[in-house]
Amino acid sequence: MNGLSKDSVSFVEIDESGAAQRIDNFLFKYLKGVPKSHVYRILRGEVRVNKKRIDQTYRLKLGDLLRIPPIRVAERHEIGETHIPAVEFPIIYEDDALVVVNKPSGVAVHGGSGVSFGVIEQMRRARPQAKFLELVHRLDRETSGVLLLAKKRSALTAMHEIMREGNSDKRYFALVLGQWKNAKQHVKLPLHKFDTPQGEKRVMVREDGQASHTIFALQKNWAEFSLLEAQLKTGRTHQIRVHLSHLGFPIAGDDKYGDFAHNKVLMKQGLKRMFLHAHSIAFAHPLTGEAMRLVAPLPEELESFIAKLDAGGSAAQ
Repeated sequence: MNGLSKDSVSFVEIDESGAAQRIDNFLFKYLKGVPKSHVYRILRGEVRVNKKRIDQTYRLKLGDLLRIPPIRVAERHEIGETHIPAVEFPIIYEDDALVVVNKPSGVAVHGGSGVSFGVIEQMRRARPQAKFLELVHRLDRETSGVLLLAKKRSALTAMHEIMREGNSDKRYFALVLGQWKNAKQHVKLPLHKFDTPQGEKRVMVREDGQASHTIFALQKNWAEFSLLEAQLKTGRTHQIRVHLSHLGFPIAGDDKYGDFAHNKVLMKQGLKRMFLHAHSIAFAHPLTGEAMRLVAPLPEELESFIAKLDAGGSAAQ
């Protein structure tokens, strides 16, 4: 959309493309260019659905009438949308309902928080004929691996239900500092989200946080490193990273929860990113029920670092 007048209220009737979306996510896209903090501010006081107040978790329904207060939205050219490159990321699987890509490290999944665009915006630009293309879930910017996108609203809502009910199996590879002892370990530590004084999102283990459960399986030990497979039983923000850091096994190269001095040494030794990779996901296809298991192989830069460890040439100083 080209921008709303700052002098008038807008009314939007929700069609199939908006149905079942959380209202905050709908507004982030509709009010492109408006800071998230401002979107949440108007949600708390001025946005109405069918003339009633709602909270940010409300899921829109087909035919809902959404009232948006007067607000200034940047024009497309002002926010650089015309400069989004068209990119088709490496495709692991695609059918009429889903497209599954192997996301590279360093690429955000969507725009926002200082990033003007991400995987979803670039894929949409590469597929102008696509009537519908939405993220099924998210990965941290520095995490690589399996990322699901839905090509139909019905597939998106079904996948969200599958994940909400715990009927998907997401697994990651993480290289951690230290010698992990247990072959298999369940970690259940509650996680609390907060903002730093600089306005950055962070997560910490706290008694009153959200219940979180990760299963770690030891793959291999070296003198000062361990390779783990992490199976997510819940999907909290930064869950694997915070669970491991809290236990004293920070992920190699983690710039938020890791060992920063150690990370500098690792960069000189060739590891220039966080060693966290979403290597597989399994679920029943949202429309056909077919059993699916999709795998993204370790990126070359992570494979080469493992090879250095195997050769004994990359022990931390």
